Formats: sequence, structure tokens, C-alpha cells
Amino acid sequence: MHNIGYRSYEGPRLGRAYARKSLFAQSLRGAYGLGRSAKSKVLPMILLGVMCLPALIIVAVTVFADRSDLPVQYTRYAVILQAVITLFVASQAPQSVSRDLRFKTTPLYFSRPIERVDYVAAKYAALASALFLLTALPLLILYIGALLAKLSFGHQTAGFAKGLVSVLLLSLLFAGIGLVISAVTPRRGFGVAAVIALFVITYAAVSSVQGVAAAQERYDVIGWIGLFSPITLIDGFQTWFLGAHSAFPHASGPPNAAAGIAYLLVLLGIVAGTFALLMRRYEKVGMA
Repeated sequence: MHNIGYRSYEGPRLGRAYARKSLFAQSLRGAYGLGRSAKSKVLPMILLGVMCLPALIIVAVTVFADRSDLPVQYTRYAVILQAVITLFVASQAPQSVSRDLRFKTTPLYFSRPIERVDYVAAKYAALASALFLLTALPLLILYIGALLAKLSFGHQTAGFAKGLVSVLLLSLLFAGIGLVISAVTPRRGFGVAAVIALFVITYAAVSSVQGVAAAQERYDVIGWIGLFSPITLIDGFQTWFLGAHSAFPHASGPPNAAAGIAYLLVLLGIVAGTFALLMRRYEKVGMA
């Protein structure tokens, strides 16, 4: 027998923080197909391009038409392009977690030193960061274009800041919902369909009921109905707290302070609740 002289590892042990950071970086890169096959890069890069193209057109119109302000508010941009954001969440949330469940690679992550909370936090932060990049980059293009067009620096900076707050909360909300749905099934296709169905059906239902309320001139009801869809939840929040122009019928945002606080509480509750549900999900599959 040949003695190969086994020796234990004596190098540096980087610990949980390094493992968590590595998982976050890997998941964030994966959301845009970086480090994966060329086919995996096509859809996220197309969606990023589609998000940025209208911003470039708006900047061109503002410059050449010599406008005194941007034709679209920073806070309205993500609401207008919600379909693109929904497709991004639907395609990348299942890619982030469903594949780990399907190929049973999740237990490998939980071999020391990483723990369940590290996995959930890294995946949540990575998808939220990918969404923030998707939604904030067009706003940055609008802001730079507005400054190049010599629009009011103070007004544009304030609008840009409000837009960043809005898309940050949107990113946290959409990432949490997308990951919770995707973590239920190891089948990526089912996850994609379920995410699209939830966002589309809730928005269609809320818009329809708001339309009926507007026809009956129940404008106070319109603001409350917006609590029941992710994108209208963001719209109502930014209308009340950021002074944005509402996309609801007749621009009927939250009707009073109680409704405004309700939007804030529901938004924070969903973000916290989705994180808790993810923790519960990975506990149930034996990953505690």
C-alpha cells in the first residue's frame, strides 16, 4: 500500500461572511447570465435594453424639442414599463432558486459554514439588486440626459432621488414575491408561469375594479383598491409619500393619511413576510 501522506487543510478559513458574499455575487451575476452560457444572457440583456431604450428616446426628444422638463416623471417610468419588470422577475427568480431544488444542490450550500439565513438573505439581496439595476439604470439615463439638456439641477435631482427610492422598494417587493413563488416548485417552467400569472391577474383585477369605481365616481375607493396588486401598491405609496403623479384613474391616489399609512404597512409587511416565508420554506425541506 502506498501512503499518500494525508494532511488536514491548514490554510485560511474565510467563514460565513465570505460564503454569503460569494453566493450573493454568484446569484447576481447569474441573473444577467454572466458566467453562464451565451443563451442564458440573451433574455436578461434584451430586457435590460428594452428598459433603457425608452429613456434614451425621452432624452433625445427632450434635447431636440428644447423642452423645459422631461415628458415622463422618474417615479412613473417603472410603472409604465411594469411588463418588462414582470418578465425579468418571472425569468430570473426561478433561475435563482428552482434549479437548486431541482438538482438537489441546495444541501451543498448548507455544508459549513453557511446557514439557512445566509442562503435566503444572499438570494433575496441578489435578485433585489438585479432588479434595482434594471430599474435604476434608465432613471440614471434620464437624469444625465436632463442635465445635458440644461434642465433645472435641483428639480431633476429631487425627482431622480424620489425615483430611486421608488424603484428600490419595487425591487425588494418584486424580488420577495418572485422568490417565494419560485421556491415552492423545483420546476422552473411552473415558477415562471406562476409569477407571471400573479402579477398579471392581480393588476388586471385591480385595474378593472378601479375602472368600475371611476365610472361610479367613487374616487376615494380607487385609492384603497390599489393595495391589492404589487405595482399599484408601489404606485400608491409613491403618490402619497413621494408626491408622484398617480397612474390610477383620475390620478386618484390614497385618499387620506390612513390610506397612505396602509400602503406603507402593507408594503413593509409583504417584504418582511416573503423573507419569513423563504426562511420557513428552507426549514421545511430539511435545510435548518
